[in-house]
Amino acid sequence: MTPEHLARLQKARAALTPVALLTRLSDGEQHIFPDDALPGALAEAAEKALFDDKAQNVTLDGEDWFVQPHNPPLRMIVVGAVHVAQALVPMAAAVGFAVTIVDPRRAFASAERFGDGVTLNHEWPDEAMEALAPDTRTAIVTLTHDPKLDDPALDVALRSQAFYIGALGSKRTHARRVDRLKALGHDDAALSRIAAPVGLDIGAITAPEIALSILGQVVARRRGK
Repeated sequence: MTPEHLARLQKARAALTPVALLTRLSDGEQHIFPDDALPGALAEAAEKALFDDKAQNVTLDGEDWFVQPHNPPLRMIVVGAVHVAQALVPMAAAVGFAVTIVDPRRAFASAERFGDGVTLNHEWPDEAMEALAPDTRTAIVTLTHDPKLDDPALDVALRSQAFYIGALGSKRTHARRVDRLKALGHDDAALSRIAAPVGLDIGAITAPEIALSILGQVVARRRGK
């Protein structure tokens, strides 16, 4: 790899920008997608590698290429250090998410309740979300049922590129939430990004079941389902 390509990859990593490095095996020529102009078929192969998060060999027009994705880490931001969050954290970590719990209530968001496998953020949700800068590899879940905590987080989430936004609460609760978010300037198209009631409809009742339904929906959304 040339110093130029290495520097470009490091810059993309620092900016949490997904890119793919394409190497022609016959002569070592390299390109970085999406910055470099590529033939359509090669660009599609790069997009697929990024989506699948998996390196692959492809042959196009008789030339062999190695396509290596360089994705930012998968992240999950959970607003609300509640019982569902306690069940969700280990599940999400097991499938590759780095989890951050956002809750200014230190008695809830504590190492005693969540252990060492999660980052605890005690800032107010909108300030925490702005600093965390959700990207296309970020899922956001609000769980508090408290508009003072959930609404500021959702306000920032809807202005981000997060691939998943989910909010706990009944249809009636969400209808009231939608009215409040509209008052903050969000239109119907933006509000349709929120999965609410959060999670797949599997009849979940207990905290672990609700966590499972949420994670299943997150994974499905990430896989384009």
